[in-house]
Amino acid sequence: MSDRTGEQTSDRTSDRQRWRAFGVCVAVAALTILDLSKVNVGLPSIEESLHATSSALQLIVAGYALAFGLALVPAGRLGDLTNRRRLFVIGLVAFTVSSLLCALAPTIEVLTVTRILQGFAAGTQMPQVIGLVQQLFRGEERGRAFGLFGAVIGLSTALGPTIGGGLIALGGEQDGWRLLFWMNVPLGLVALVFAWRLLPRGSQGKAADRELDIVGILLLGVAIIALMLPFVTTSGGGGSAARWLWLVVFAVFLVGFVMWEQGYKRRGKSPVVHFELFRRSSYRNGLAIVAVYFAALPASFLMVTLYLQEGLGLAPVFAGMVSIPFAITSAVGSYVGGRLVNRIGRALVVAGLGAVVVGFVLLMLAAVLTPPEVTPWAMAGAFLVGGLGGGFVVSPNQTLTLAEVPVEQSGVAGSMQQLGQRVGTAIGTAVATSIFYGIVRSESAGSGSGGRLEAYHDAFRSGTTFTVSLIALALVLAVADLLVRRRAARRDSADDREARPASDERADDGTGSAGHVAEPRRQD
Repeated sequence: MSDRTGEQTSDRTSDRQRWRAFGVCVAVAALTILDLSKVNVGLPSIEESLHATSSALQLIVAGYALAFGLALVPAGRLGDLTNRRRLFVIGLVAFTVSSLLCALAPTIEVLTVTRILQGFAAGTQMPQVIGLVQQLFRGEERGRAFGLFGAVIGLSTALGPTIGGGLIALGGEQDGWRLLFWMNVPLGLVALVFAWRLLPRGSQGKAADRELDIVGILLLGVAIIALMLPFVTTSGGGGSAARWLWLVVFAVFLVGFVMWEQGYKRRGKSPVVHFELFRRSSYRNGLAIVAVYFAALPASFLMVTLYLQEGLGLAPVFAGMVSIPFAITSAVGSYVGGRLVNRIGRALVVAGLGAVVVGFVLLMLAAVLTPPEVTPWAMAGAFLVGGLGGGFVVSPNQTLTLAEVPVEQSGVAGSMQQLGQRVGTAIGTAVATSIFYGIVRSESAGSGSGGRLEAYHDAFRSGTTFTVSLIALALVLAVADLLVRRRAARRDSADDREARPASDERADDGTGSAGHVAEPRRQD
């Protein structure tokens, strides 16, 4: 009896330890994601304080996004090969120090460099978070963990503009932007203490697999930069068409990367990306869904902010508050979705995407059909619907995408998913803002205040039509994946029945109760 009690106590302690480690991972991921959204609100303050040009301000945003995307896959691979705890701590220290340097930056040039360093640090942390969740949890517990992870990340994404606006108001227009970075310093130090104490120790990779493919990393890095650069440097103002030549560079280096990786593996070595991952339909389709979805979601939030601030004249902090209902219902949906995903499967993602489409159509109608004084409230109501659907998309999709991925490859697999999000965000935001500002400029030239508001109506309607179309495309992909899964489940069920020996079937005893084989549970 005492042995069993001791064993149960040990199991409970182990469970507590794992969930505490998970709490550290989620807190640091939230801090990282906040920096993707809250700093945008501080750009006018940075412009006034450091006398920055528009191109310099663009580098503050683009540099972080580029560095974040560039670090993801190499950091994920390093975590898989060596030690995720060590990489997590290194990334957290670098993020905290670079945040301090950003807060103290005396010039726009220094701020740009330290912001890029901050992006590299964030990109180093994030794959370790995904890898550690895969390492710490299995089965239904993993679904719950990703549900909580999605809830916290959803809150961070949606609350970023509001938190940023509040800090700017607290610190003043001249230097309020520095508080955006000062905020990370004490929080990072506290997280560092808990990370050092609670994260699991030990390495994941086999000794034979720990040779890092430097050439593959460089080829992939150039390809990522070439893909993201023309999009993250788009401000909606057209710009030089020559920047799109970077996409040719991307294609060349991507082909070179694939060829090198295949040859590297034929030589018996471990490549940066195991292309066998893409043979798993759950992983391949999940990546496509999340990339398309994130091409729409951040772009929609940005257009709402632009419409409310520039079109209706709302202060940044109040414009940010409009998206709070999305954060709340998204958090609830993520938590519930994490508990349901193992039972419902891809159908849960389909339902979520359908709700997001409905919510964002309502968002567009709220902008163009309601009076200006009612519009923010109507948009908040639309965000309630969209947020609940969004909670059923991100976390369940992440669970389904990584369900069949081996733990030793989970870091790079999760980083590819994060990279899809970053690339999708860059492309979607570039296209949506180009549509938005193109219509505003063409329709508001020479018009009065009434014509200017109508121009913002048209711009928001056209931009939101684009993002809703992307969400509808993600819905089509999810439905297609659901149908493929159901056909495969029926085929496997039929094969099992045909393979069952006749001797296993119960003979008819004359009562009509011949042997009955229960239909296997459908795996969606």
